[in-house]
Amino acid sequence: MSAITHVGLAVPDLDKAIEWYKKVLGFYILAGPFDFDAADDNPEAMTLNLQGAALKKMRNVHLMSSSGVGIELFEFQDPTYHAEHYAPHAGFMHVCLIVDDLIDTIEKAVQYGGKQRSKIWNINKGKPHYLVYTEDPFGHIIELYTRSTSEVYGNR
Repeated sequence: MSAITHVGLAVPDLDKAIEWYKKVLGFYILAGPFDFDAADDNPEAMTLNLQGAALKKMRNVHLMSSSGVGIELFEFQDPTYHAEHYAPHAGFMHVCLIVDDLIDTIEKAVQYGGKQRSKIWNINKGKPHYLVYTEDPFGHIIELYTRSTSEVYGNR
């Protein structure tokens, strides 16, 4: 069994998007905004592992709805957002699901034609908050969590 915890979307202007989701849909900021600059980060950083070495600079934020389902917004600054053509940093980026057994789900994803895209990351040291990026057979990114977005990011 799985449940949607959040959906990740790429946007050209993070601040404008935050305001829109807050004003139009009643979302609130759960965590962030966060800034990522590859020049300032460890080459083994989780962001580089998940997004790829081509990513140099980005911002992101976790927004939460009253139902507990979140939206994670990404502003890719280098390379920049280009909505007019497909790019891994434009439009729909990924869906995130909570799964009962992370390892079993990864194995099934691979068994049925998908792949494991990243290593398994412990988001909050000392807590059972793990994530991994996988792909379906068509290249859609499916992020897997062991806990809800609100539990993982709620105390940051």
